[in-house]
Amino acid sequence: MTADAGSPSLLILLDLSAAFDTVDHCILLNRLHHTIGLTDTALDWFHSYLTDRTEYVSIGGARSGTHTVTCGVPQGSVLGPTLFTLYMLPLGQIISRFGVSFHCYADDTQLYIKMDSSPSATLLSPSPFSTITTCLEEIKVWMKHNFLQLNSSKTEVILVGTPHQIQSSSITSITFSGQVTPLSTSVTNLGVIFDPHLTFEAHIKRLCKNSFHHLRNIAKLRPSLSFPDAEKLIHAFVSSRLDYCNALLIGTPSKSIQRLQYVQNSAARILMRVRKYEHITPILHSLHWLPISARIDYKVSLLTHQCVHGNAPSYLKELLTPQTSSRPLRSTNSHRLQPPRTKFRTLGDRAFCSAAPRLWNSLPEYLRAPQTVECFKKGLKTFLFSRAYDH
Repeated sequence: MTADAGSPSLLILLDLSAAFDTVDHCILLNRLHHTIGLTDTALDWFHSYLTDRTEYVSIGGARSGTHTVTCGVPQGSVLGPTLFTLYMLPLGQIISRFGVSFHCYADDTQLYIKMDSSPSATLLSPSPFSTITTCLEEIKVWMKHNFLQLNSSKTEVILVGTPHQIQSSSITSITFSGQVTPLSTSVTNLGVIFDPHLTFEAHIKRLCKNSFHHLRNIAKLRPSLSFPDAEKLIHAFVSSRLDYCNALLIGTPSKSIQRLQYVQNSAARILMRVRKYEHITPILHSLHWLPISARIDYKVSLLTHQCVHGNAPSYLKELLTPQTSSRPLRSTNSHRLQPPRTKFRTLGDRAFCSAAPRLWNSLPEYLRAPQTVECFKKGLKTFLFSRAYDH
């Protein structure tokens, strides 16, 4: 939306070295007590869970001496990421103080701030640039005091906006702690490849390549697999990839979606053991698989339902505005949303705050009405399935 309004955004992805292994137990327990408010038995549970653990290395018949674990959260557990998130809570207060937007997911932290696309304006008022640099310096100091290592050399930076905004910007790198980090042409954020114009072309290309690699292997095994086992393999190695973060692809060109549809078509043919040129629509219909475009609409609609009637995060809820009217109308209680004004179809129209209301308002009124998530998911899939195949 910032790019749609005329300015690019600087996105910074911070990299931590061995983050889960360096969590200090004393600091974590103190944070659980004073910041979270745990006391008595609950606090004793966490004290028992974290302290007095030991480790050793075993290779073949040889075994090292036992060493007491004084830091780190147990990995591979449900509590590991949660405890690390609680350990990182004060960092959010530091970033917020600088007015920088951010999101944290376990040890992945992303910062983003609006930048002025005009070269002269950047030189005359470098406040966003200096703000982000000062913020990064303070983040590094905080991490040092909390025994976390911010890896400056692996921190990635990208400028996001229209081609004109990117070319007009004088920003080529950021510098903090003596480390110069140049702008990247693409960055990987939680497994998704971001490019400066948010086309996700590189992400789709890699997704197709990985999916076809697994489909070739499954095709070799298919003659010896039962239908349920083959279906499990395809869902585990292909469908899960097609569905991961697919809400980001709302509004992307149909030619990009068609490449992903070709992956799904190939998966269906392998599963049903039919020839390459056999018509695919009846096969997808018989498998009850939604086409790729409908799967994207499904994900965005589900997120919107959770914002309107459920427990979606506040940073998503605040992006949507209920439709209101100055006088009573029949549509007043139809749970419609008000889309914002946008300029660019390739940017503003694809933002969640813009795409979600349009998609939500196009749903039948019975789907927009308050209901449980399970009822909504069932009704939504039936509606999208009928719209995709019944015509």
